[in-house]
Amino acid sequence: MEEPEKEAEELNREKAVQEESPAKQEAVGTPEESIAENEAESKKEIRGKGYLRILRNVLISLLIAAAVVVLIENYVFPVMRIYGSSMSATLVDGDIVIAHKTTELSRGDIIAFYYGSGILCKRVVGVAGDEITMDDSGTVYINGEELEEPYLKGKSLGECDVEFPITVPENSFFVLGDNRRASIDSRNTVIGCVSEEQVVGRILFCILPLPSFGRIA
Repeated sequence: MEEPEKEAEELNREKAVQEESPAKQEAVGTPEESIAENEAESKKEIRGKGYLRILRNVLISLLIAAAVVVLIENYVFPVMRIYGSSMSATLVDGDIVIAHKTTELSRGDIIAFYYGSGILCKRVVGVAGDEITMDDSGTVYINGEELEEPYLKGKSLGECDVEFPITVPENSFFVLGDNRRASIDSRNTVIGCVSEEQVVGRILFCILPLPSFGRIA
């Protein structure tokens, strides 16, 4: 009687093992599912590294762009703000302008130049070797010929304490403000002729305010 009981116990044990095996397989998963999970994790890591690489490249590009802007502004195209009314109506208080660093200037160019601890903005009227004369009405004569100045709203001898005629020295410029009544410029010994070493550059564009945007004439 013991043998049939043993056989029954063994059959029950095998049946239990067979029922347990599928559950374990289901818990562990198939090899294909494991591979898919690994690939998904790898893609997440690659995607994360890709985002970091893009962010790093963007930051580097921004830094380079900022450095280039600073270099251009300081050494090629300085950006300046106009203060006062000495150049009205061509340029008025608050205008933001761009200059080109150069000393190759001609009559009629508007320039920025160092004076004391600041920067002034005036128009070149005479270059090296020119003989400058002004009469009591404020009319300017260059080498004996009257200078046409369509940019003026009105003429005036203004704040003048120099003796005419004046011959512009070598490597220098005779400058006047477009608002002749208010401007202190080469007519006054306080400023006199401007040397090339003082020149910041030639004013090219007004960029702000937007209604004034455009090339400076």
